Amino acid sequence: MARKQGNDLLMDDELAAAFLGDEQLLGDTPTTEVQESEWSEAESDFPGQLAVDVYETVDKLVVKARTAGVSKSDLDVSIADNILTISGILNSGEDVNATNWHIQECYWGEFSRTIALPVQVKEEGTEAALKEGVLTITFDKIKQEDKSTKIHIS
Repeated sequence: MARKQGNDLLMDDELAAAFLGDEQLLGDTPTTEVQESEWSEAESDFPGQLAVDVYETVDKLVVKARTAGVSKSDLDVSIADNILTISGILNSGEDVNATNWHIQECYWGEFSRTIALPVQVKEEGTEAALKEGVLTITFDKIKQEDKSTKIHIS
């Protein structure tokens, strides 16, 4: 998309730079090079975040995560004080012969997710299974009785 500003024709990136006041994007450095270097820095600073589903049944709490392409040996699952941590590494395989990337949308590298579980669970007896690219972790819930206790005020 292009727009006119006076007699000048502005392309999308130039238009965004002009609107946002980013002089660096209007300079001699091509916009794609700036974006790629910023992406590389951001990618190395933060591990990818794993998407999860968390739901309850009558007596269980279930956490599911899509981990397609991750082997069991590259996964680490731990729980402490009702905080669940799932981390691992997603390897891209052998891309050493690639000379020019055209599209790179898949995340490769370390990922991590820490979740405060919404209900109290028993840490012992937890089951974890990796089947068809889905990690399923099942906890037994600690039954909370719904009775209140009267507290005497002195």
